[in-house]
Amino acid sequence: MTKKIYRIALCTMLFALSLSAEAQQPTKVPRTAYLSASSSSTNPERIEAFWQGLRELRYVEGKNIVIEWRHAEEKIDRLPALAAELVRLKVDIIVTSGPTATRAVKEATSTIPIVMAQDPDPVGNGFVASLARPGGNITGLATLTPELSGKRLELLKEIVPKLSRVAVLGTSTRPGNAQALEEIELAAKAFGVKLQYLDVLDPKDIETAFRAAVKGRADAVLWLVAGGVAGAHRTQIADLAVKRRLPAIYDRREFVDDGGLMSYGTNFNDLSRRAATYVDKILKGRTPADLPVEQPMKFEFIVNLKAAKAIGLTIPPNVLVRADKVIR
Repeated sequence: MTKKIYRIALCTMLFALSLSAEAQQPTKVPRTAYLSASSSSTNPERIEAFWQGLRELRYVEGKNIVIEWRHAEEKIDRLPALAAELVRLKVDIIVTSGPTATRAVKEATSTIPIVMAQDPDPVGNGFVASLARPGGNITGLATLTPELSGKRLELLKEIVPKLSRVAVLGTSTRPGNAQALEEIELAAKAFGVKLQYLDVLDPKDIETAFRAAVKGRADAVLWLVAGGVAGAHRTQIADLAVKRRLPAIYDRREFVDDGGLMSYGTNFNDLSRRAATYVDKILKGRTPADLPVEQPMKFEFIVNLKAAKAIGLTIPPNVLVRADKVIR
């Protein structure tokens, strides 16, 4: 009887020790990567918005998530190597800040889930089969940037009633550029406006393009250039437009914050915040193939009256009243 009690006690003790050992096993902390073509200082608000989204979902750095940050510092040719590095690290998810970064990661892996924080045309770029059912290892958020280009020309027409010639500064190699031009051409035909297309492939082309716009007697500028070329040179771009006394409209508010006249487009900070929800869903077992690509829910129209005054332009009250934010 004593031996039987001893065996039961021993078994109970061993079972308790095994449970204790299991409880002490460290829990794997998931690693998410964030890859951007620009530098970390170019769009700090978007990075903070991404963090905000994670915090809202109760993620804490080092506790239940680790972020591997990689920035190409406007050197696009670095992206493939950075993408390959993240694949070697075997991260659980890679968040990309734009189509150029997404392309680099897509070519580096077909298995690691990829979350697009923003993309102008995910289907046209070949990243997903459809917005409703992506079908591969990529999902995320679309910007609708090309579709909004016609609206930007309409706003230029409202603030410059005698608008007849518009210089469109774009990048022919940029995803979504051709579609944006189609939208602008349709609007230009409706408004009787002639377009002057100027290709900006490199930062050195920026000043040349503005000189060409003045020489071509443009009444205004519609800016389409995105990515590293634009991000690191926003202040220069805004200053050139004001100096040349050219009313200009941009696709994102950062240009206006840096001195530009006005912007109309998707709220990119909101997209970055919402990208965190995709990370959460994938970490909880969902697959990118079955997560629909979301389209923008927030658009914003920003006007800078300081820039308007410097150009000698009066913004009509009916336009100002529609602005989400007015910088005075």
